[in-house]
Amino acid sequence: MLHFPILRAGQPYKSLSVLDVSNFKTGEKIAQLSQANSGLIREDFSQAEKNKQTLNDLPVHELLTMCKNAAALFANEELPINGATQSPEDYIHILSSTTGMPEVLCRKNMDKISFVLAEMETVLGGLTRGLDLSILDSGWGSEHGRPLSYLCTANTLGAILPNNSPGVHSLWLPSIPLKVPLVLKPGTQEPWTPYRVIQAFIAAGCPPEAFSFYPTDYSGATEILLRSGRSMLFGGASTVQAWEKDQRVQIHGPGWSKLLFGEDQAANWQQYLDTLVDSILINSGRSCLNASGVWVPSHGREIAEALAKRLAKVQAKPMDDPEAQLAAFVNPAVAESISNLIESGLTEGGAEDLTAKYRDGDRVVEVDGCTFLLPTIVWCESPEHPLANTELLFPFASVVEIPQNEILSKMGQTLVLTALTEDKKFIQRILAAPNVDRLNLGPIPTSKVSWDQPHEGNLFEHLYKQRAFQAKEFI
Repeated sequence: MLHFPILRAGQPYKSLSVLDVSNFKTGEKIAQLSQANSGLIREDFSQAEKNKQTLNDLPVHELLTMCKNAAALFANEELPINGATQSPEDYIHILSSTTGMPEVLCRKNMDKISFVLAEMETVLGGLTRGLDLSILDSGWGSEHGRPLSYLCTANTLGAILPNNSPGVHSLWLPSIPLKVPLVLKPGTQEPWTPYRVIQAFIAAGCPPEAFSFYPTDYSGATEILLRSGRSMLFGGASTVQAWEKDQRVQIHGPGWSKLLFGEDQAANWQQYLDTLVDSILINSGRSCLNASGVWVPSHGREIAEALAKRLAKVQAKPMDDPEAQLAAFVNPAVAESISNLIESGLTEGGAEDLTAKYRDGDRVVEVDGCTFLLPTIVWCESPEHPLANTELLFPFASVVEIPQNEILSKMGQTLVLTALTEDKKFIQRILAAPNVDRLNLGPIPTSKVSWDQPHEGNLFEHLYKQRAFQAKEFI
């Protein structure tokens, strides 16, 4: 059986306390995670400044080269796991077996992570808006004839990581070329990706001291969030709520991403149907970037019917099927619970599951020993209906018809908004909307990421702050 050790600044440490990682389909135990207690984590933070120095000693251009080399290693080579090795194909197969993500989607997420590593210079160019990165080596420089200095605000970037999709791990990768060591708490079902990324970095020449890996419980996660100078927290609304006002913690919670139509484009909805489907379906609807709502000023019922008809064609398939689009639920009871929640909302009236009449059977299905939720489109007569602004862990979306001048004020917080309108005045209102984080103008799926743009906050601005700076000419 594979064993994941704790990594204490890159040094493997085997704990007496372990957690089993099992194949969700067969129940077979396939790995064990050494568990770090909060005291051990607290002790290790005393070395954080020393560990950071190992990255400070390397110029950014060398770290960028390591990122590029790590990209190739992560995607193509066998990498170590505590004395054993793991090939890319082994990684994809075992990742699927513990998370329920089909192998074809695991591969796409692997490619995404490799791409971000390979294109890290472009990513940092976007996050820093073209800053001369050598300024991070010297601490100061000049830009457009003005002196400039940035102060790193953290010795570590902590990250409390999720199980839902391996693609999210691309978000903390820029921390290494930005010279901030990582302290990672992996998800209990998904230690595979962060551990493989760490091993790829180390094989590419990055100092092991830059990586700590702590499988741990709630108290250990709290210790990481309290002691990391800056951190990222992934989780549901109840998980992130306690940390929302802590400026040191970058929150990655529910997205409630949406598409909206302006009055000028609602009648042209058919030309946007592919964008709507991709926004809801890609990556099995598991990402905060996936749309959970379509808000329209007219033609709402027609749009909802067309979406339901298209998405009802998506079928559950085995994990190794190259055409698979839906992820399985590792705990079947969760799928039943989500389906029951939808049914409960429907009983309140004013909403209808339009996919029900197009699919053959129930929303919850079992295929090849795995439990799935089939895509669901709900027509809501009012934005106040409880299903009108609900995000769930599968391809689910509600369609709401509401006057254009009320959409922005009633649609709630929105991580990604794709606005389908050419109305310049409406676009200006959308640009000014404080409840919209990422904005796509035109038929761009909400799930499409431009990696030179920030996501739920800018990691560079999370880790650095610009200080006022003057220098004598002789310096």
